[in-house]
Amino acid sequence: MNPMVETTGIEKRYGRTVALQDVTLAMTEGVTGILGPNGAGKTTFLRILATVMAPDNGGLRLLGMDPSTPEHRVDIRRRLGYFPQEPGLYPSFTGFEFVDYVAILKEMVDRRTRHDEVRRVLGLVGLTEVAGKKIKTLSGGMKRRVVLAQALLGDPDLLVLDEPTSGLDPEQRLRFRELLSDVSGHAAVVLSTHQTEDVAAVCNRVVVIHHGAVHFDGSTQALAELARGRVWLADGRAAGAVLSWRTADQRHRNIGDAPAGAELVEPTIDDGYLLLVGETGMKEAA
Repeated sequence: MNPMVETTGIEKRYGRTVALQDVTLAMTEGVTGILGPNGAGKTTFLRILATVMAPDNGGLRLLGMDPSTPEHRVDIRRRLGYFPQEPGLYPSFTGFEFVDYVAILKEMVDRRTRHDEVRRVLGLVGLTEVAGKKIKTLSGGMKRRVVLAQALLGDPDLLVLDEPTSGLDPEQRLRFRELLSDVSGHAAVVLSTHQTEDVAAVCNRVVVIHHGAVHFDGSTQALAELARGRVWLADGRAAGAVLSWRTADQRHRNIGDAPAGAELVEPTIDDGYLLLVGETGMKEAA
């Protein structure tokens, strides 16, 4: 299967700050989760995939096309859905009007067909009953669902989502997962999030970006396995722990170099991620 997203040695700088360095990835259908701490370069990477900005160096192909070519970039945007981290909404528009406006920008010219599509995507995100309300009157979670609706217009082949579940309540997040599972059967979905439980639930692949570089690329299970034998319970913080916190039963969950005879527990994606980023951070600080 030909990759729907290909990056080769992508680099991006902001002055002296290196946002991305030597990012080489290939993605096909399914959901790829992008994890990383704040400032890791995740949003810059997604903005490049959404053709909002161009890399300084490296190769990029989206849906088999080169976005640096104007005609290819237009074709890519017709088949692309994008949920930015900080979306710009027009408060005086209704939800329907805003999504309809984006549909017009996507060159959906037939009014009846376009309006049917607007109603469809608003229904997918559970906003049918409030579609006629002004955006300024909607809750934060509803506003983010308006943005998600516009990203789904036209059933895109490539869906780029930057923190889409921020501000959603538990029920809405579960419905979001259901929606992604339907979309990912035919599209490449790139999902940046701080919610590791969302990654574990819907992503068949996870990429960890830290300080602009890829530090892990594999399955969610493989990320959890990085912490195999390095997570244990104790009555307090252990000396060899990189990270430790008190659990609900008042014991400490420790991550790091387990002592002999430690009470080892099954690792999670959180453990693997925290251990990976924590160890990388310590090495860089040394």
